[in-house]
Amino acid sequence: MAFFKEFKEFALKGNVMDMAVGVIIGGAFGKIVSSLVNDILMPPIGALIGNTDFSQLRVDLSKLRDMTSGAMQSVGGLVGADGNVIAQAAPEPIYWNYGAFIQQCVDFAILAFCVFLMVKLMNRLMRKKKQPEAAPQPPVPSKEELLLTEIRDLLKERNVSDK
Repeated sequence: MAFFKEFKEFALKGNVMDMAVGVIIGGAFGKIVSSLVNDILMPPIGALIGNTDFSQLRVDLSKLRDMTSGAMQSVGGLVGADGNVIAQAAPEPIYWNYGAFIQQCVDFAILAFCVFLMVKLMNRLMRKKKQPEAAPQPPVPSKEELLLTEIRDLLKERNVSDK
């Protein structure tokens, strides 16, 4: 029972709830940034380099596979008891999708930049909140108050020297 009590205390702490809200908002924020990258930024960049979509950039590695599998009698084929190929299965193409990797790197860079800006803004707001407000300055005494203060001090000195 102590385990469940400890878990309940942990789960109901404010920090856990704040973290859960942060994860949910972070997921939604990630979708917004992905849309920004995929729908707003990448089409013009793709148009400038001649491709409409980075995710379509790839290298066909099937030729490399076909060269290395030349020693085999059949690639994906069924071989009968006499050694003849019964059926030839069409080999699946193999692609090296470097464009998808570039796309994810751009997504990450933009997301990291956006998070940096948010953290910078939050730090600025926290600094302003932490700075103590300047203590109100006491009002400047008038000439009459200064004169009365001087007279009071002279009377005090006189009474001390008389005793």
